[in-house]
Amino acid sequence: MASTIAALLTALCVPLVVHAARTRHEPATAANQHFAVTWAASADRLKAGPAERSYRLVVRTSVGGNALRIRLTNAFGDHPVTFASAYAGLQRQGAELIRGSNRRLTFGGQSSVTVPAGETILSDPLPGDVAAQSNLVVSLHVTGVQGPMTGHTLAMQTSYATAGDHAAEEAAVNWTDAMSFWYWLDAVSVQTSTAISSVVTLGDSITDGWDSTTDLNRRWPDYLSRRLQAATDSTVKGVANEGISGNKVLADGGGEAALHRFDRDVLAHPGVDTVFVHEGINDIKAHTGVTVDDLTAGYRQLVDRAHAAGKCVVGATLMAYKGWPEYDAVGEAVRQDVNDWIRHGGVFDAVVDFDKITRNPYDPQALLPLFDGGDHLHPNDNGMQAMANAVDLAALRCGG
Repeated sequence: MASTIAALLTALCVPLVVHAARTRHEPATAANQHFAVTWAASADRLKAGPAERSYRLVVRTSVGGNALRIRLTNAFGDHPVTFASAYAGLQRQGAELIRGSNRRLTFGGQSSVTVPAGETILSDPLPGDVAAQSNLVVSLHVTGVQGPMTGHTLAMQTSYATAGDHAAEEAAVNWTDAMSFWYWLDAVSVQTSTAISSVVTLGDSITDGWDSTTDLNRRWPDYLSRRLQAATDSTVKGVANEGISGNKVLADGGGEAALHRFDRDVLAHPGVDTVFVHEGINDIKAHTGVTVDDLTAGYRQLVDRAHAAGKCVVGATLMAYKGWPEYDAVGEAVRQDVNDWIRHGGVFDAVVDFDKITRNPYDPQALLPLFDGGDHLHPNDNGMQAMANAVDLAALRCGG
């Protein structure tokens, strides 16, 4: 642990090298290096907030590398947003950073940047190494906010906010407002070997981590990330969690539908070779008349778009939800038929049977009590770990 922290301190204390005009283009890299996404969170439209405020956002890296860069999004804003300053450091505890780790980020060589409504922007690469499985802290001072903000509501991670500009500070004293949202930051990538790739987990609140323990990184993609880091024979090391609570495959509601956000939340990330799709239960339980044919057609579209971009797709069966208020026999019949199609339809490059490993063998329409977070839909920490353990790591390479 001490050696890891020392390495991270050394990395983030390297003097910043400015690379102009690289916010909208891939930076030049060595022939055997490329960028790979190490963390992500799906963005959505949020209510308006204060015009001037600082945000200290705590995120967890998956794959390690160098030349860290962040992606800031104003995808759902109606007005430009100015990021007057941005820093990246390492968490010591709470809002406090490890001394000497907080380094300024730039955008096209400038310390501030204005992002127009509907757009995203990349920072310049920050020289130095960043370790896998580290608590990265991105601090933003934001000005000129008008109207809706862009962010992610179900962070399952405590971040912090404060009035004024305190982004450069490493102490926690001014960061008095704890919060459970991530604002504007929707991706972090690092430069790593071209032999290394990332997987995007596309899903709903189950993938987002609802009912897992806050601040302990116990979402099923987190458990999967730890398995991938420990697997010496796996070239898939990065995990980008693109779950969003209430999300559907077909219709907007809890965020944009998977079909509508696929380009931004999957295809736009660097270094991604594999997409892991686990959603559809919200389409079914919404009682909007979605049929098996409707949902499987949506899956086919996702797979076709991924294949066209040169990526493989793993599909996962939909888990039991008997006991949830919207459960009924009609929806259960659709779920069973959809799962049969996922298992045997031959559309996905690989299949993981989440339903089989999480259901109650004595009541197959319900979650196993050991895995039930209490609402009969969302798994607890035990269930999240069981889901991750059910993934054949070789399947993430889709035979490649």
